[in-house]
Amino acid sequence: MFAYYLELALRSLTRSRALTALMVLAIGLGIGASMTMLTVLHVMSGDPLPGRSGSLYVPLLDARPLGHGRRAEAPPNGDLAWPDALALLRARRAARQAAMAGGGAPVRPPQGARLPFFESGRYVTADFFPMFGAPFRAGAGWSAQDDDARARVVVLNAGLAARLFGDAPALGRSVRLKNTDFRVVGVLDDWHPQPLFYAPVDESVFGRADQFFLPLQTALDLKMDFQGRLSCWGSEGDQRGSGQCAWLQFWVQLDGPAQAGAYRRFLQDYLGEQRAHGRFPRPQAAALYGLMDWLDLQGAVPGDLRLQLWLALGFLFVCMVNIVALLLAKFLRRSGEISVRRALGARRRDIFLQFGVESAVVGLAGGALGLALAELGLWSVRQRPDGYAQLARMDPSMLLATFALAVGASVLAGLLPSWRACRVAPALQLKTP
Repeated sequence: MFAYYLELALRSLTRSRALTALMVLAIGLGIGASMTMLTVLHVMSGDPLPGRSGSLYVPLLDARPLGHGRRAEAPPNGDLAWPDALALLRARRAARQAAMAGGGAPVRPPQGARLPFFESGRYVTADFFPMFGAPFRAGAGWSAQDDDARARVVVLNAGLAARLFGDAPALGRSVRLKNTDFRVVGVLDDWHPQPLFYAPVDESVFGRADQFFLPLQTALDLKMDFQGRLSCWGSEGDQRGSGQCAWLQFWVQLDGPAQAGAYRRFLQDYLGEQRAHGRFPRPQAAALYGLMDWLDLQGAVPGDLRLQLWLALGFLFVCMVNIVALLLAKFLRRSGEISVRRALGARRRDIFLQFGVESAVVGLAGGALGLALAELGLWSVRQRPDGYAQLARMDPSMLLATFALAVGASVLAGLLPSWRACRVAPALQLKTP
């Protein structure tokens, strides 16, 4: 029966090619604009660590004095001062915990003839790699003892390892960063979570992956160059080792609601102890946020993208309103054909299904055009300088969603015209003057 309705639909659509082309174009434009923005929003709001994000949290300890820096109603940025990060590390109240900060250094290739080049990386503590499940192509991270010993070790991302050593093994080799040699203890398997959730959430959160990782305390001792936010409120200026500069990011792994509740109580106890020494004057100075809640609080997805999505969906709605009008005119113009079929025994349900299939065929053709237009739109997004631009690629789920949205929208648009067509009175159409 479906094949019969499909054949009728194709015949009807080929008889009025101009009207069919107009409907397909309208659906294609609406679907193309909507799926471009939906795909961008999909890749930007996705879970950066599926399967692990539910156990990852950001502890907030806001040590800034009242009236300093950001507005009181602005969301906290989560940066910690060094004494607070060190206290949390030593307390070990979580299954795993890691402090980190962004950095950069000139890299000197092993071959003397090649010029140094600059790379960005991250200074972290030992639990960083197992806590985030960073995949290693070779070797592993360093230990907590290496942190305490200020070991001069480094973990490379696969891209930097290939640039330095080609296809040769990198483990055990020496890499010169700035003016210091570091021994390679691990090579990551081109690890690049998106968004780069553990970094400060700003315009670079969808940027390039960190290419090297050094022990945090080693970087402090060697006075390596730091990159990222720095907020100081003391009279001594940039004193990263003091309690008057917030610049470190901190993450903990808490397995289950019980551990999360216990860690919140620990933060409140720590806050009370520090307030006894005159620190943490702000009323909401301690909190704990899950990974996805943290990204939402920090506005990882720009608000203008959500606005553009709503505008695109509004354009799709306008297109579908026009499709309703075109289908209504097309179906009612075939009142004579409908009356003959009814006189030959066709039920209203049969007429409704016939026009429903015809609407779905129009939607399928519009979905194919919309897919091509969405790919064109995503290509234009990738030409932008924004960090997220290179992520604008359609995956299989969004490909299926394109056709599902096109067919679903066209079938919904065809409900009223189909219902109106199946209500045509055969006697009024078949009578002769």
